[in-house]
Amino acid sequence: MDAPPRRTERPFPPYAFLPGRDPHPTRDPQGHSYSDAPEAPIPYRVPEEWAANEAYLYGVDLYNHGYLWEAHEAWEGLWHASKGDAVQAEFLQGLIQCAAACLKIPMGQPRGTERLAEQGLGRLEQVLRAVGPEYMGLDLAGFLAAFRAFVASAPGDPGERPRIDLG
Repeated sequence: MDAPPRRTERPFPPYAFLPGRDPHPTRDPQGHSYSDAPEAPIPYRVPEEWAANEAYLYGVDLYNHGYLWEAHEAWEGLWHASKGDAVQAEFLQGLIQCAAACLKIPMGQPRGTERLAEQGLGRLEQVLRAVGPEYMGLDLAGFLAAFRAFVASAPGDPGERPRIDLG
């Protein structure tokens, strides 16, 4: 399955982190994103500005290209910044949990995949009910159906996950 085109020009890390296999990206001095400098907080951006939201788009690029842990981290900063916007926070947390569900596949944790997918899809369904079929460029109904089918197939390869195709 081909990944959608890139939305940003930010370079990808040298490896996609898998817990138990690789140096932790931020805590291990050998990690691809290790730094002694504190990370700058990500500012809140209204959902209507999604196409100009570099951090959101980079998370999409990371997810679509198999950097699942890194996508989770990219969106987590946005999630913290959006806590005053309940719908956006719910949306971002849903994406985070879907990415984490995919990460559990190569870790050999099918129950973790199912549990995280259920939580993430539940959050995205709440967003769908609150705002309608599209949010921050994502066809929510289409992604929900595709991700639900993916998880129901008892996936053995996270590479088969539905991609995030932004309108």
